[in-house]
Amino acid sequence: MIKKSDLPYIIDVMNAKGYSVYVGANQLNIVGIRNFNKTVNVFNEQIAVFYKIESGWEIKLYNATTKPGLYWMRNFLNPKGTAILKEGQYVNTYAIDYHNNKYHALCQRLNKVAVYRDRNRDERFDIDPNTVEWGYFGINIHRASAVKVLLNVDKNSAGCQVIQNPADFEELMNLARIHKSIYGNKFTYTLITESEVFQMALKDIKPRGIESKNE
Repeated sequence: MIKKSDLPYIIDVMNAKGYSVYVGANQLNIVGIRNFNKTVNVFNEQIAVFYKIESGWEIKLYNATTKPGLYWMRNFLNPKGTAILKEGQYVNTYAIDYHNNKYHALCQRLNKVAVYRDRNRDERFDIDPNTVEWGYFGINIHRASAVKVLLNVDKNSAGCQVIQNPADFEELMNLARIHKSIYGNKFTYTLITESEVFQMALKDIKPRGIESKNE
């Protein structure tokens, strides 16, 4: 799992890929950290949220899933298969809006995203580049339960990026409201892999790009 001290390496990965790293005060960088653990239906990944304050970088790490739960791997919402968000940076793609008409979350409203389609209803995540498609799929960033920390993903993700702990999610939304008040109702979501961060750390070099372009 990623630690807060790994932030320089997260930024290094983003810079190496040519992604934007936002450096405005309270301007959110929201970064999913995907792993390829074969265990399904659990919250075994992370979402990192980091931003500049007067004294430097502040980072929050939330247990999450970037992949669908087992229920939707077996029961498709889309006849093409279950959505798995493709790694990448989705600039100004998210906005605070109602998730499923129930509560405010960060919703895919402003731009398209790319997803893989898992088509075979088994208990393995299929990351097949031949299945990638772009579109408005409602790949939102939201919570699982409103009242408790769930152990299993189940129906809580059909491809969305889902935070396990409702208190963590509420903290994220409070940060998002501050961001919105300064920069408007638009948010960028970046999805990278845990192995990419570890590879940067293993190079044992000074991270190259703490300061990056502000957009």
